Amino acid sequence: MDLGIAGKTALVTGAGRGIGRATAIELAREGVTLFLVSRTLSYLQDLRREIDHITTTDSYHYIMSLDMMEDSAPNTLINRVITSMGMPDIVVNNLGGNMTDIDDEYRDPLCSIDMYRKVHRLNFEVAVELNAMIIPSMIEKGWGRIVNVSSLASLENHGTIPYCTSKAALTAYTRSMGRYLAPTGVVMSAIIPGAIESVYWDEVIKTRPEHLDNFLNERQRIGRLGRPEEMAHVIAFLCSMQASFCTGSIVPADGGMGRGYFCQ
Repeated sequence: MDLGIAGKTALVTGAGRGIGRATAIELAREGVTLFLVSRTLSYLQDLRREIDHITTTDSYHYIMSLDMMEDSAPNTLINRVITSMGMPDIVVNNLGGNMTDIDDEYRDPLCSIDMYRKVHRLNFEVAVELNAMIIPSMIEKGWGRIVNVSSLASLENHGTIPYCTSKAALTAYTRSMGRYLAPTGVVMSAIIPGAIESVYWDEVIKTRPEHLDNFLNERQRIGRLGRPEEMAHVIAFLCSMQASFCTGSIVPADGGMGRGYFCQ
């Protein structure tokens, strides 16, 4: 299927690994010019080499190493994006995580409010700040696509409580803002991944393989972890011309892990 977005520009956050990386590759195949941001420059450099190899146009793809948790980071990023390629037509807010790799105390439901705030900023605030700066330009053009990468944890209790709470905010924001934007030609939607291959699961395979086996047998109906590329296919569609009726849509891609009936 031709997604109809060749020649468009896109900003992808959290692009260095996992879903963000796979999404960048998928959009590059569609002829989209990319601005990719992540904390680790080497990941971005490797990614740009790969997408330069598969890109069929003369597009130049931009990368930026930046810690988006800094208060000034969203403004810094947008200024660089504008200088490089103008305001983007497409935004994929993939930045997120539960921060347990930084401090195991984030698993504690009674952790400090400061910890809650940091998780909330990572998974919710940065996306909202970026969107607020970009949406007016999209409205003026009469076209735009924003895909927020949420989580099944936003609908059900999977993962740490700070993480579930922040992703629930992102999902509610997407549904509400999508409705607001509906008449403008700007489509905001969200994908709801389940358990996806990641650094976390790579570590589990090495150190606690029995935990993965139990998880797949008891909770993952498809019997395996999802692949980042599978999420990227869904995200690319939500970025496409064909997604014009998906405003505010919350799209699950969880391999049968979710047990709730409610999905927008």
